[in-house]
Amino acid sequence: MTLIEPAPTTAERRATHRTVLMCRPEFFTVSYRINPWMHPEQPTDTGMALEQWQTLYELYLSLGFEVQLIDPIPGLPDMVYAANGGFVLDGIAYGARFQYPERGPEGPAYLDWFAAAGFQVREPVSTNEGEGDFLLVGDTILAGTGFRSDAASHDELRRIYGREVVTLRLVDPAFYHLDTALAVLDSAGGPASVAYLPKAFDEASRAILEQRFPDAIHVTDADAAVLGLNSFSDGRNVVIASRAEDFARQLRERGYIPHGVDLSELLLGGGGVKCCTLELRR
Repeated sequence: MTLIEPAPTTAERRATHRTVLMCRPEFFTVSYRINPWMHPEQPTDTGMALEQWQTLYELYLSLGFEVQLIDPIPGLPDMVYAANGGFVLDGIAYGARFQYPERGPEGPAYLDWFAAAGFQVREPVSTNEGEGDFLLVGDTILAGTGFRSDAASHDELRRIYGREVVTLRLVDPAFYHLDTALAVLDSAGGPASVAYLPKAFDEASRAILEQRFPDAIHVTDADAAVLGLNSFSDGRNVVIASRAEDFARQLRERGYIPHGVDLSELLLGGGGVKCCTLELRR
């Protein structure tokens, strides 16, 4: 008699090495308003922001990530949101060109860091906010537009990287960057490789997502509202907002290991886990 082993209820997940760039929030505060999350009339606690960021940094180290740091610059309180500093793929760093003048100096600062770190740099022509709006899934770059990055920057991506670039239009101002409305769970790609909030996209973009990712996770409004989708995955471990409890449940059901962190102070500036994390791909 041959015994047949029962099929596993979830796919085997394997972590892949990640190298990321981060910036300590030494000068973090909310002194202006450029997104719906920011309320400069309300106090912020830089010390708490540093403590919460440090927890994220140490978690990444414990997961085996290589974490590189860019020095924060006085007067640039949003520099902690490193994901917006550019997009790095194939050893080429495409720089950011910010929509709002308050963040403008961050673009050259990050480009200087990329050059010093040995990356080929490409100066941006069009307005774009880096990995905040550009996410790699398999060999395809998902590119957001609607609030920050101009669709013309998607053409720049095509010319620079020679990859397929798929434009997705955001329509809800609370989710003004693609990485607030969509998370890449498995960078290898596939029908279940992302999670997203359908209502954050226009009808045409939702149709694209449904066609490409029919088995994607759809998060609840409550989890999206704490920037639960602003997460970072190595293919097995997914670092998310600690308050995104239903998202964590869905991840566990799919065989991922969720790690919740509290970045509530940085949320006051409109950022979460992914905003603090720029992936460096050689």
